[in-house]
Amino acid sequence: MLINRIFNGNDAVYGLTVGAIDDAIAKNGADKAVGFPNTAYCLPCYYAVTGVKVKTLGDLKEAVGVVKTLMTREHALDDALMSGVATALCAEFIEALKYVDGAVPYEEPCYGHLADAVIRELGVPLVTGDIPGVAVVLGSAPTAKEGVDLIKSYQAQGILVTLVGGIIDQCEELGYKTGANVRVIPLGKDVTSVIHVVSVAIRAALIFGNVTPGDAGALLAYTAERVPAFVNAFAPIDDVILAAGAGAIKLGFPVISNETEGIAEVPGALIPAKVEDFNKTSLEARNIKIKITNIDIPVAFASAFEGEIIRRGDMQVEFDGSRVDCFELVQSKDMEEIEDHRIEIIGPEIDEFPEGSKQSIAYIVEVAGKNMQPDFEPVFERKFHSYINCIEGVMHTGQRDMIRVRISKDAYQAGFRAKHIGEVLYAKVKSEFEAVVDKCQVKIYTMPEDCTKLRHELAVPAFDKRDDRLRNLTDESVDVYYSCILCQAFSPSHVCVVTPERLGLCGAVSWLDAKATNELDPNGPCQVITKEKCIDDRIGEFEDVNEAVHKLSQGALEEVSLYSIMEKPMTSCGCFECICGIEPFSNGVVITNREYAGMTPLGMTFPELASMTGGGVQTPGFMGHGKHFIASKKFMKAEGGIERIVWMPKELKDMVAERLNETAKELYGIDNFTGMVADETIAQDPETLVAFLTEQGHPALSMNPMM
Repeated sequence: MLINRIFNGNDAVYGLTVGAIDDAIAKNGADKAVGFPNTAYCLPCYYAVTGVKVKTLGDLKEAVGVVKTLMTREHALDDALMSGVATALCAEFIEALKYVDGAVPYEEPCYGHLADAVIRELGVPLVTGDIPGVAVVLGSAPTAKEGVDLIKSYQAQGILVTLVGGIIDQCEELGYKTGANVRVIPLGKDVTSVIHVVSVAIRAALIFGNVTPGDAGALLAYTAERVPAFVNAFAPIDDVILAAGAGAIKLGFPVISNETEGIAEVPGALIPAKVEDFNKTSLEARNIKIKITNIDIPVAFASAFEGEIIRRGDMQVEFDGSRVDCFELVQSKDMEEIEDHRIEIIGPEIDEFPEGSKQSIAYIVEVAGKNMQPDFEPVFERKFHSYINCIEGVMHTGQRDMIRVRISKDAYQAGFRAKHIGEVLYAKVKSEFEAVVDKCQVKIYTMPEDCTKLRHELAVPAFDKRDDRLRNLTDESVDVYYSCILCQAFSPSHVCVVTPERLGLCGAVSWLDAKATNELDPNGPCQVITKEKCIDDRIGEFEDVNEAVHKLSQGALEEVSLYSIMEKPMTSCGCFECICGIEPFSNGVVITNREYAGMTPLGMTFPELASMTGGGVQTPGFMGHGKHFIASKKFMKAEGGIERIVWMPKELKDMVAERLNETAKELYGIDNFTGMVADETIAQDPETLVAFLTEQGHPALSMNPMM
């Protein structure tokens, strides 16, 4: 009965797909381009399964014939599941047809197709566990409240929630906020839109896992073992939904449903449950462990709220360091100077401020512990941005003395006050840094005169002292480097080597971060790498580093250099902030960042460039890296350094200009180097680029060839 229903659903979707493709060809011709925007993989699911890129409607017609071969009709479970895969591929074809001629088929609140850049953006929180799982909620809940309560329960656990079908209307009915910024993403109301979350899982295998397109076995193994996704399908489940669910099960994603008619339990794959038990059953089925820090605040606290935007009209109060004196600071103290869990508010509380007003705030977190080191202070401070943003109804930007904190009217009305910022900072510092912090207390100042005095007398001198220390912290000045294998959750063979002058390519792990991580967890993702046996100083190759990388990559990598893009370059996992690639006409390199959606002079977008260099493989001529590394003296040192940079997106160029110009002046005596670097407003093709560089007298034009 169950297998027949899957076959029926598959047949129905296949018939619709064939008809839709024939209609599209009759209207547009077989040569009409087809594909999803902002992805290097055309139709990612079909490409991953078959290794074939579909680029035209004619290709799509051939592809649907290939899909037909998956629709075997033996009455065995695996035949039914393969029909589920065929259903998923047909759904991808139907969805792709919606984008023909650059159409924008989805409007708020629905997203439809998610760009490659979004998947790379999710890479870091997925590997760190900030996103412990992915929920696909499909259909309409018995009541809108039950549906929203389920979503809230996942959101409070940090799980990324995607919505398909009537549940989207139910969220709108109750005024529940959705969007990528709160990690509740409505995909679309047609059941075929579920393919957009399937596509995320499959592209994760291509981007992070170095799965070869066409290797269906490796693909299915990767999604089952490394993508912690599951489906919640509300009753009633028709044959089409059941067929789509079979595809999810084949990928390793269990389906949990309250449907009781016409389906049978498949242990570990198709699981019956009451709606109120969906959360518990789903997490158990996928073996997802949720680590919860209990914090005594009147609103929710979860990583799902980290991207929440508080608009001015929804704001109760704002603390804005660009207008008034504000700062955040961590200070190491002796044990006897600290009373653990003491939180002081020195000045008025939030309920004493006029609604919508701008105020001053300064919070000083004082810590003590026998293993505490002053080097850890900035590491803790960088975490504050994430901690405060995880508070529902609170938004934080910036760092040090250029912070901005907004508190929403909803959070205020729920009882949130300044003291609760202290509770969050205390709880997170104590839980995340328990190996080095024995005591912690928080002082929060809200009087403008106190904030001004402390900023100038305490905070700024502390920041300046750290900057001087960091400025002198070079690869040569330290005895050890660190490995980082956090990303091996998704990219099994990738190893980052983190040095003072080369942070992790995700941009989130500096040498000090790695040092602190190792101190906190000596057996964790960041291990000490000695650097006593130099093989080649020019490219930054060390025998010790090679040995560590070989061991930590499980033998996948033999040798790596730290300063070369051409000779044994470091591997990339896929969640890098930027990618650098050779531009042969100018004898230089182009850098583009994840946020830039346009074309580069290489004739490739960020996703297309990134598809060549992720997955933990060495790709000479291409390199993933963090934004901070661009201005490093070690950037491509073996090939001539930053003088090779000929093009960057304008937004990225403006972001790194100050530090990059300082480095160019110090190393080469060049003033305003970024003025010589082109961007998309100047050139997007090689000819225009070279003409601009010639006019500027860019040094790359006269350097030795890299190839």
